[in-house]
Amino acid sequence: MRSAQLSRAKQCAMVLLLAMALTGVFLILLCVGRYSVPPLEAFRIMGVALFRDGQALEALKAENPFGVSVILGSRLPRLLMGMIVGAGLSVAGATYQAIFGNPLVSPDILGVSSGAGFGASLGILLSTSTLIIQGSALTFGLLAVLMVFLVSKVNGRTELFTLVLSGVIIQALFDALVSLIKYVSDPQEKLPAITVWLMGSLASSSYKDIIVSCVIILPCIAVLLTLRWKMNLLSLDEEEARSLGVNVHRLRSVVIVLSTLMTGVTVSLCGVIGWIGLVIPHVGRMLVGNDHRALLPASALLGALYLLLIDTIARTATAAEIPLSILTAIIGAPFFAWMLRKTSGGST
Repeated sequence: MRSAQLSRAKQCAMVLLLAMALTGVFLILLCVGRYSVPPLEAFRIMGVALFRDGQALEALKAENPFGVSVILGSRLPRLLMGMIVGAGLSVAGATYQAIFGNPLVSPDILGVSSGAGFGASLGILLSTSTLIIQGSALTFGLLAVLMVFLVSKVNGRTELFTLVLSGVIIQALFDALVSLIKYVSDPQEKLPAITVWLMGSLASSSYKDIIVSCVIILPCIAVLLTLRWKMNLLSLDEEEARSLGVNVHRLRSVVIVLSTLMTGVTVSLCGVIGWIGLVIPHVGRMLVGNDHRALLPASALLGALYLLLIDTIARTATAAEIPLSILTAIIGAPFFAWMLRKTSGGST
């Protein structure tokens, strides 16, 4: 009992440490970029904006219009969006891995990213409206998952194995449709826009996008956090879990719906950002173990921290901004390979 309490205390301490690290990194990255803003000036601008002091803000704009524009117009929305998206993708990945009992599962296993990618590509091909592109991405992302469930139903029931196979089928279908749209797109205007969108970016993040993500992603994370203790029971036999008061089928349905909705919204707002939902939960397990009571909050904080750092590298490393999925793959793939060798007992 004492050992369990000590282990729980260590988990809480680690989650608290991650929260402090995220706060510190957020404040530091406000000042970091191609155009440097002194820390005191950045914090002064943030303070004035936070307390909504209109007169002071106008005075600051007159005194330092460049600093106000960089902090409030560019870096702040990107950092806020990065935290929300990173947390959402990481929590979605951790919950999917719990539901399917497979550590190699990622949030796009049911085809939501491929469906959203097709929707966004279609929106870019037919329109220049950001709202239409985002709406089309979200609609087709959710439609892809609905198609997966319809295909996977056998005798009125949906088994996890057939669900995964159906996800592979629908994902391949929408990937082919994306390739078709890229093939017929104008190579001068539409094709570059589609290609960039499919690789993910926070460059176009706005306060409206942040409001949308807060309204949808944060409540989904909150509900999943309230269910995190039940996810520990998914490793048990279904009858054992039911004897402990958990309806496994209902729990899986709720978790899949919430995780899919989060993933669909993030893809519709920022494009496809790979590897976060796959790798970050594993880092969380290395730090706090397999207990979902600590793993989900740790994954949320780690995902937010990771995407903040990746986005900062993307916007500062070169003159042209690097798409996020390129960086997440460059970092995530070697790390995942190392982790697989470590867990399988391999050696170099």
